Amino acid sequence: MAQLQVEVEPGEVGFDAARLGRVDTAFQRYVDDGKLPGWLIAVTRHGKLAHLSTYGHRDIEADLPVEADTLFRIYSMTKPITSVAAMMLYEEGRFALKDPISRWLPEFADLRVYTGGGSDAMETEAATEPIRVWHLLTHTAGLTYGFHRAHPVDGAYRDAGYDLGAPKGATLADACAVWAGLPLLFQPGTEWNYSVASDVLGRFVEVVSGQSLDAFFQERILGPLGMVDTAFSVADDQRHRLAGLYVPGAEQRATRFDEIGPVAHSTPDFLSGGGGLVSSAADYLRFVGLLRRGGELDGVRLLSNRTVAYMTQNHLPGGVDLEEFGRQLFSETTYDGVGFGLGFAVTQDAVKNRVLASVGEYTWGGAASTTFWVDPAEDVTAVFLTQLLPSSTWPIRSQLKALVLQALVD
Repeated sequence: MAQLQVEVEPGEVGFDAARLGRVDTAFQRYVDDGKLPGWLIAVTRHGKLAHLSTYGHRDIEADLPVEADTLFRIYSMTKPITSVAAMMLYEEGRFALKDPISRWLPEFADLRVYTGGGSDAMETEAATEPIRVWHLLTHTAGLTYGFHRAHPVDGAYRDAGYDLGAPKGATLADACAVWAGLPLLFQPGTEWNYSVASDVLGRFVEVVSGQSLDAFFQERILGPLGMVDTAFSVADDQRHRLAGLYVPGAEQRATRFDEIGPVAHSTPDFLSGGGGLVSSAADYLRFVGLLRRGGELDGVRLLSNRTVAYMTQNHLPGGVDLEEFGRQLFSETTYDGVGFGLGFAVTQDAVKNRVLASVGEYTWGGAASTTFWVDPAEDVTAVFLTQLLPSSTWPIRSQLKALVLQALVD
């Protein structure tokens, strides 16, 4: 179990301690009003942990508090880890970003693209462009999620059993075979749509590396970084640390939701590179620290600093933002002034985004309202962990960002 403790007084790294206290005051109200079960907030500057706070419950029913070592389902905060895994293989010369994924995943050859009709009688045309590796990394492949509920192809995903998860017993290989047989929403590379692309990328990592995704993560990323609490499941003797999962219930109060929570109790058949990991604050701060330092942490280098810089640029064609290029559906980021890199949302224009932020900040979040960001301009990182589905329930991310940055006074 990794230990987590404040390393420096806020004033030593440019924070006003009283102003930084506003973070906790604001987020305590979420718990006091019943909107969140509990939370953990960690903020670093210049690589030093300057603020660590917890409040509320990891398990309301059992009256167990959130603690520094609480385990959380990080859902889509798995995606950046999968992106790092893929780019580690890229650095070994195993593929080019422009390569069609069908070279490794032949089921994705001869794709069809939706042109009209309902989910039971969809009209399609042949894809004019193959799905390439960079399409998976940027969510521009034309794939989707069943839970979007905004398009007939979403319905086809749900009909196949892929809504908030995968059918019982289905593997990542099984899922890719199903998704490849369904129409794409659009021609690859022509739009942005939050999707199962990171799950397909996880399968791509498996085939290219010759290892299962959990084995690759453990051997190449989690083990070397000392991320001892991060995995696709929680060991029986550690389950008491796992936070309960909640949703908004009557009067928007956090209400226990155990329908999908127990998935974390045992290693699933479906190793979701898009949303399958459980982690702790100490562990995820190590991953964030790796990104902040350009791919190296405590003498362990997973990526070149040039590669991390490349990944955290906006890769949308023409440098446009998601407002211009993305479909207006749920995602773990806003759209105005925000671009997308190889696994991260990237702030292009903070004024257009209407949130106090720095240009070049990169971020992602998870379905249970978790989030992280790295701000290279201010050398600030933050991790927020809670367990409330869906993440669109409260404006946690924008509020947290503003509260952290207003506390900087140097």
